[in-house]
Amino acid sequence: MKNKKKKPFLFALIYGVLLVGYTGYVMLDTFVIPRAEETGAGEANYSLFEDIETKPLSPASVSISSQADSVGSSDSSANPERSESVSKTGRSKRSDSRSRNTGTDRDSQSESTSSEKETKTSESLSDENISITLKEYYENNTAIYVADVRLSSAQYLKTAFADDTYGRNVTAPTSETAAKNNALLAINGDYYGAREKGTVIRNGVLYRDTVSADTDILCIYADGHFEIMKSGEKSGEELINEGVWQAFCFGPGLIEDGEITVSESDEVGRAMASNPRTAVGIIDELHYVFVVSDGRTSASEGLSLSELAAFMKSLGVQTAYNLDGGGSSTMYYQGEVVNNPTTTGHGTKERSVSDIVYIGY
Repeated sequence: MKNKKKKPFLFALIYGVLLVGYTGYVMLDTFVIPRAEETGAGEANYSLFEDIETKPLSPASVSISSQADSVGSSDSSANPERSESVSKTGRSKRSDSRSRNTGTDRDSQSESTSSEKETKTSESLSDENISITLKEYYENNTAIYVADVRLSSAQYLKTAFADDTYGRNVTAPTSETAAKNNALLAINGDYYGAREKGTVIRNGVLYRDTVSADTDILCIYADGHFEIMKSGEKSGEELINEGVWQAFCFGPGLIEDGEITVSESDEVGRAMASNPRTAVGIIDELHYVFVVSDGRTSASEGLSLSELAAFMKSLGVQTAYNLDGGGSSTMYYQGEVVNNPTTTGHGTKERSVSDIVYIGY
């Protein structure tokens, strides 16, 4: 009788161990174990630009056309480098910003209201093809970093994979991938490698063409314009044939035709309302903004999607799209990380991500 009683218990124990082991493997395979599908995935389909006229920029100033304080003019040289005076001012204020975001001077920051746009830093670089102005704001109790970008051609709005490899869970910090690609400016992308579905077009090359239900896709065309559509609305091949240079599958779309398309109740999955955020938008022809906000700290709460959309609309953005946020949110500019990436609020550290969006040659 004793042996008969032990057998069901033994079977249950073995089943439990196998179930835990299998679950652990699935979790690791989904979120941890890298699976490289294509190495050397740095190809670019520049044939998309063959019939598109390039409009060289004047090395004059760049400014955000907004109701907010404008980003001032820059007398940068023809080479895309900071002027000495701008560099000194920018670095000193950036250092102050970092100290604020670790908890210093929180009382003075709390005096800012959500209706104000308190600017912190302005740095610029410019040549005949690329002009970038970086500025910091403090709104909704949150530090927000805005890079205003003008290009002579959308071919300078590029993407790159971590370790130059397309695949699952292949990751690296935004700054590392940016440095390897000589990026002037970079933000984290849509973290395609954490999902198995969704269209992935990078630098005019189609890597994945599967439908991600109820997901907004951002298409950036070779002529520079933005379009937001639903996943599955068009195939990847159709998008390439229509001239799509980049396609991201994260979302949601924030602004279309100058109107906010998210409500106060909209969120990404089960994310809390106030988070670090990353977004990209277009103001007019070949005129873009890259936006990253800090969050999850006492000094910088973070933004909801509706707050992010409202902020970008105030900058004059006509189409805006939300990229991966939270601990992924990172902005890199001229060799350094300019924001304060944080996953938990207990320290500043970059999260490794699968891809970046960057400006460079």
